[in-house]
Amino acid sequence: MSNTTELPKPQREMRRVGIWEGVSYLVLLFIAMPLKYYADMPMAVRIVGMLHGVLFVAFVYTIINAIATSGLSIVKGIIAFIASLIPFGTFFLDKLVFEKK
Repeated sequence: MSNTTELPKPQREMRRVGIWEGVSYLVLLFIAMPLKYYADMPMAVRIVGMLHGVLFVAFVYTIINAIATSGLSIVKGIIAFIASLIPFGTFFLDKLVFEKK
Protein backbone atom coordinates (compact mmCIF):
# COMPACT_ATOMS: atom_id res chain seq x y z
CA MET A 1 0.00 0.00 0.00
CA SER A 2 1.53 3.23 -1.06
CA ASN A 3 -0.60 5.55 1.05
CA THR A 4 -1.26 4.37 4.59
CA THR A 5 -3.20 7.54 5.45
CA GLU A 6 -6.16 5.89 3.67
CA LEU A 7 -6.35 3.36 6.51
CA PRO A 8 -8.57 3.99 9.53
CA LYS A 9 -6.63 5.25 12.56
CA PRO A 10 -6.72 1.91 14.51
CA GLN A 11 -5.22 0.13 11.51
CA ARG A 12 -2.51 2.80 11.09
CA GLU A 13 -1.66 2.35 14.79
CA MET A 14 -1.58 -1.43 14.33
CA ARG A 15 0.79 -1.04 11.39
CA ARG A 16 3.08 1.36 13.30
CA VAL A 17 3.22 -0.82 16.44
CA GLY A 18 3.75 -3.87 14.22
CA ILE A 19 6.83 -2.33 12.66
CA TRP A 20 8.30 -1.51 16.08
CA GLU A 21 7.44 -4.98 17.36
CA GLY A 22 9.17 -6.48 14.34
CA VAL A 23 12.29 -4.39 14.88
CA SER A 24 12.43 -5.37 18.55
CA TYR A 25 12.06 -9.05 17.59
CA LEU A 26 14.98 -8.82 15.17
CA VAL A 27 17.14 -7.00 17.73
CA LEU A 28 16.30 -9.72 20.26
CA LEU A 29 17.11 -12.56 17.86
CA PHE A 30 20.15 -11.17 16.06
CA ILE A 31 21.81 -8.88 18.61
CA ALA A 32 20.70 -9.66 22.17
CA MET A 33 20.70 -13.46 21.90
CA PRO A 34 24.20 -13.64 20.38
CA LEU A 35 25.43 -11.22 23.06
CA LYS A 36 24.00 -13.50 25.73
CA TYR A 37 25.47 -16.72 24.40
CA TYR A 38 28.71 -15.59 22.75
CA ALA A 39 29.71 -12.56 24.83
CA ASP A 40 28.27 -13.69 28.19
CA MET A 41 26.00 -10.63 28.42
CA PRO A 42 22.60 -11.92 29.59
CA MET A 43 21.43 -8.42 30.49
CA ALA A 44 20.97 -7.68 26.78
CA VAL A 45 18.23 -10.31 26.54
CA ARG A 46 16.57 -9.11 29.73
CA ILE A 47 16.33 -5.52 28.50
CA VAL A 48 15.46 -6.19 24.87
CA GLY A 49 13.23 -9.12 25.82
CA MET A 50 11.16 -6.95 28.15
CA LEU A 51 10.85 -4.23 25.53
CA HIS A 52 9.85 -6.78 22.92
CA GLY A 53 7.29 -8.30 25.30
CA VAL A 54 5.67 -4.92 25.91
CA LEU A 55 5.58 -4.19 22.18
CA PHE A 56 4.15 -7.64 21.45
CA VAL A 57 1.33 -7.12 23.95
CA ALA A 58 0.72 -3.65 22.49
CA PHE A 59 0.58 -5.15 19.01
CA VAL A 60 -1.96 -7.78 20.06
CA TYR A 61 -4.00 -4.99 21.66
CA THR A 62 -3.91 -2.92 18.46
CA ILE A 63 -5.02 -5.96 16.43
CA ILE A 64 -8.00 -6.48 18.74
CA ASN A 65 -8.77 -2.75 18.66
CA ALA A 66 -8.61 -2.65 14.85
CA ILE A 67 -10.97 -5.63 14.61
CA ALA A 68 -13.40 -4.10 17.11
CA THR A 69 -13.44 -0.51 15.90
CA SER A 70 -12.33 -0.21 12.28
CA GLY A 71 -13.71 -3.23 10.52
CA LEU A 72 -10.52 -5.24 10.18
CA SER A 73 -11.62 -8.81 9.58
CA ILE A 74 -10.87 -11.49 12.13
CA VAL A 75 -9.02 -13.50 9.47
CA LYS A 76 -6.72 -10.54 8.72
CA GLY A 77 -6.22 -10.05 12.47
CA ILE A 78 -5.17 -13.68 12.80
CA ILE A 79 -2.81 -13.29 9.85
CA ALA A 80 -1.26 -10.23 11.50
CA PHE A 81 -0.84 -12.14 14.76
CA ILE A 82 0.83 -15.08 13.02
CA ALA A 83 3.08 -12.65 11.12
CA SER A 84 4.27 -11.26 14.45
CA LEU A 85 5.56 -14.72 15.43
CA ILE A 86 7.76 -15.01 12.34
CA PRO A 87 10.98 -12.99 12.02
CA PHE A 88 10.46 -10.21 9.46
CA GLY A 89 6.74 -11.10 9.39
CA THR A 90 5.34 -7.76 10.50
CA PHE A 91 7.22 -6.01 7.73
CA PHE A 92 4.91 -7.73 5.24
CA LEU A 93 1.65 -6.60 6.88
CA ASP A 94 0.92 -4.14 4.08
CA LYS A 95 0.80 -6.98 1.55
CA LEU A 96 -0.79 -9.55 3.86
CA VAL A 97 -3.40 -7.46 5.66
CA PHE A 98 -3.90 -3.93 4.37
CA GLU A 99 -3.68 -4.30 0.61
CA LYS A 100 -7.06 -4.53 -1.10
CA LYS A 101 -7.41 -7.58 -3.29
